[in-house]
Amino acid sequence: MRVMGIDPGLTRTGYGVVEVRGSALAAVESGTVHAARGRSAPEQLRDLRARLAEAIARTAPEAVAIERLFFNSNARTAIRVGQASGVALLAAAEAGLPVVEYTPTEVKLAVVGVGNASKDQVGFMVRRILGAVDPDTPDAADALALAICHANASRMEAVAARARGSAR
Repeated sequence: MRVMGIDPGLTRTGYGVVEVRGSALAAVESGTVHAARGRSAPEQLRDLRARLAEAIARTAPEAVAIERLFFNSNARTAIRVGQASGVALLAAAEAGLPVVEYTPTEVKLAVVGVGNASKDQVGFMVRRILGAVDPDTPDAADALALAICHANASRMEAVAARARGSAR
């Protein structure tokens, strides 16, 4: 199973793809989509959609995990992140992929074991879990963490389903 994680932002959107290989996880690809300076918000959003669609086509994930929006005291930032999140959701929907949203706290708990972990701690654990991976930005590390979170949740769900089936 391959999962793409997306950490949305208008100026920087991180993405990362992990693959379940037996009991291990392996990084397939990660990166950061940077918005071109001097472009309008609609142009930046169009470019973001195109770059995410390219990454989806190239890496062939079976699901997408995206960071669920949370209240931000800066309304302008919240609106921009919401726009980028919508474009990420659109790119996944256009590819026919199921999307699951996780809060930052859920991801940090799943990857670090602490819901208030720092970006450095998340990046450290992503590197420990995936081995030879070096995300280019904290946004890419967060995206890989989202993918790890969903891959592990999916594996646990499958185990629980098998247990329910054998209990009948």
